[in-house]
Amino acid sequence: MQRREFLQSILAGSTMIAAVEQKTTEITNPIPIVADETIVYESPDPATVYAYSPGLAILPNGRLVATMDQGGPGTLTRDDIPRIDGRVWRGRIYTSDDHGKTWQFRGKMPLEHARPFVAGDTMYVLGHDNDLGVMKSADGGTTWTGPYWLTKGETWHQAPCNVWYTRGRIYLVMEKVTKPDFPHWPVAVLAPVLMSADVHADLALRENWTFSNEYSYKNAIEEAGKPNLIGVPFFTPGYTTPESEKNPRPMSPPGWLETNVVQFYDPNHVWYDDTGRTFYLWMRAHTGSTNLAAIAKAVESEDGKLTVTLARAPSGEPMLYVPCPGGQMKFHILYDDVTKLFWLLSSQATDSMTRPDRLPENRYNLPNNERHRLVLHFSKNCMDWCFAGRIADTGEYGQGRHYASMVIDNDDLHVLSRSGDSRAKSAHDGNLITFHTVRKFRNLVY
Repeated sequence: MQRREFLQSILAGSTMIAAVEQKTTEITNPIPIVADETIVYESPDPATVYAYSPGLAILPNGRLVATMDQGGPGTLTRDDIPRIDGRVWRGRIYTSDDHGKTWQFRGKMPLEHARPFVAGDTMYVLGHDNDLGVMKSADGGTTWTGPYWLTKGETWHQAPCNVWYTRGRIYLVMEKVTKPDFPHWPVAVLAPVLMSADVHADLALRENWTFSNEYSYKNAIEEAGKPNLIGVPFFTPGYTTPESEKNPRPMSPPGWLETNVVQFYDPNHVWYDDTGRTFYLWMRAHTGSTNLAAIAKAVESEDGKLTVTLARAPSGEPMLYVPCPGGQMKFHILYDDVTKLFWLLSSQATDSMTRPDRLPENRYNLPNNERHRLVLHFSKNCMDWCFAGRIADTGEYGQGRHYASMVIDNDDLHVLSRSGDSRAKSAHDGNLITFHTVRKFRNLVY
């Protein structure tokens, strides 16, 4: 090749590369943010009344039922938050008959961490006020009765995570605080109790529920030993900066919480059970790090008894942690029968390796506690997750879009988010519950 021809070929190649680079830079946001947002609840006083625990369900006729609870010191002083029989009626129930465009307030309840669900011809809300309680509706969420108490003198926890249906039964998890006097945030002593019932039974009655054994994170560590070589806990439990400082950023001992339940229908999955009686519990992993979920296994015997144990790999080795985008915060898993995929709604971590003492003042708690970007993933096996897109992104650390729930409505995916704007006390203590819709969400699969 002559020198002139060589230079021309280099120039042509450079032009081609430049064209490719130009084409690439034009795609500034290939996975769009869902922009539509409707406010379902707005705090009457963002400084003292906070918006928590969004739960979402859909009835066969398309009606949406949303639940939430109010927190903060204002719940004890405001006249619009009643106290009945010694309980604060902090919870609220709403319905929508136009796919979430407008919402109607339907009633209050003394439950927190509650979730709505359908069983047979009845609508229920299950939550707790220390003890487990149920609200019940026979007319699709328009009017409600209750609470009906399932336990007495106990302490429970959870978040509005998913509900699983199979073989004419419903399965969900509530978390028992096994040591109420535990001196720290009790995630180390929470036992994810798998509950099951016939969908046609009266689920306001304790005798119609089956409860699993109580198996806590502490029990798992005692059985299999402390997890090694993965940096758990990431920070030393205690305060990462002096307690006297304005923002001490505490680290509690490791644990698990906010449990989803899944089953695997693919015969090729290593955890497939052809009897349909094995469940896996996918939980938020409190480690101080990011993108890990904690897991456990639950097996149902032929007589209906449910037993939760440590999950194990095919080798027999114990498995406590699995990869999960956003597993450091409350997440929601939903199985779609159409795509045969699991959908994961979670908080995206973008900056978890900054030293705690160098975080912005409006960044809540530790570096792994980022709450302003809500994202969607999909997976065929609950292990290998593909990024689908951003549901909401405030662009501000102090304004949350997180702790969300979701339901499928034909071709659309509806999301109910624990949210906050510029008036919110913090990303954790928001002032809004917002509703979002991903149109034709299955088109995000690739």
